[in-house]
Amino acid sequence: MLRFEHPYYFYLFALVPLLLVLYILMLRWKKKALQRYGDAEVVKLLMPDYSKKRLFYKFILLLSSFAALVLALANPQIGSRIEKVERKGIDIMIALDVSNSMLSEDIQPNRIERAKQAVSRLIDNLSNDRIGMVVFAGKAYTQMPITTDYAAARLFLDGINPGMVPTQGTAIGEAIDQCVSSFGESKKSKAIIIVTDGENHQDDAIAKAKEAYDKDIRVYTVGMGSPEGAPIPMVINGKTAGYKKDKDGNTIITKMNPVALGEIANAGNGVYISGNNTNSLKDVLNNIDKLEKSSIDSRVFSDYEDRFQYFLALALLLLICEIFIFERKARWADRIKLFD
Repeated sequence: MLRFEHPYYFYLFALVPLLLVLYILMLRWKKKALQRYGDAEVVKLLMPDYSKKRLFYKFILLLSSFAALVLALANPQIGSRIEKVERKGIDIMIALDVSNSMLSEDIQPNRIERAKQAVSRLIDNLSNDRIGMVVFAGKAYTQMPITTDYAAARLFLDGINPGMVPTQGTAIGEAIDQCVSSFGESKKSKAIIIVTDGENHQDDAIAKAKEAYDKDIRVYTVGMGSPEGAPIPMVINGKTAGYKKDKDGNTIITKMNPVALGEIANAGNGVYISGNNTNSLKDVLNNIDKLEKSSIDSRVFSDYEDRFQYFLALALLLLICEIFIFERKARWADRIKLFD
């Protein structure tokens, strides 16, 4: 396995465009300097040993040496020894509602952003558990297969937004089915956390929650929003351009449905918790932690060997090559024809 001990050195690659600009400016300065001596063709005849290509080769060698030096500073390492580690944890699937009603701002900044903050806090509190994500509106889709890669989970979470599921609605039952299938043949304790406003669920979510529990999968619900409700913003180019209206021209008010979410949680032998603060999923996790944790064997690299020396040697070699290439042609080089 390859990793970099100091990946923050890669920010030095941001200097490459600056070096390119400086190289171009230097070429322009040289060109203007030569023009002061007279006609370009005449000056070229007076400088038969001068080579523009050599200057370009020197720059490429310097740039390559710089890149190799950055890689050496980042210190690539190769995993050299694998250990078997026993871990105990739970499989958790999070079903996140991405319907338009989740844009409502009865909780700040809005329901979907508060939901993402809560899920992020949950990920921060995981250790040996596996996590996966399903997004749903009128349809449900697996956003991330179940994994122990929490960095990947945060990356997928950042990409979730309303509108990524084109079919509008709140198909909680379908989301539960999608979560159940995502567990596969896992023998670990399993839990589904549904984060939604719970309004207008269009299928029999209670029956689906009961089916999940019959397969030893607990179903928990987290309600986003307020029972009083709020209008649904119409967002265009990142800005609110009014609110959704019904066919009679009345502004639609979307309300969180705690009763329905409580019934779904009861059917799945889980709990319902209001999600109006970002620590709500931590309360759910505390309940999930009471489930029996299963042991799994995983293999991890315990020793890594440094490989920076190879890139450092390459950087020095390229630098030496650059030093021995002169802007002026040597007479012996005319015979070899390596550089024009």
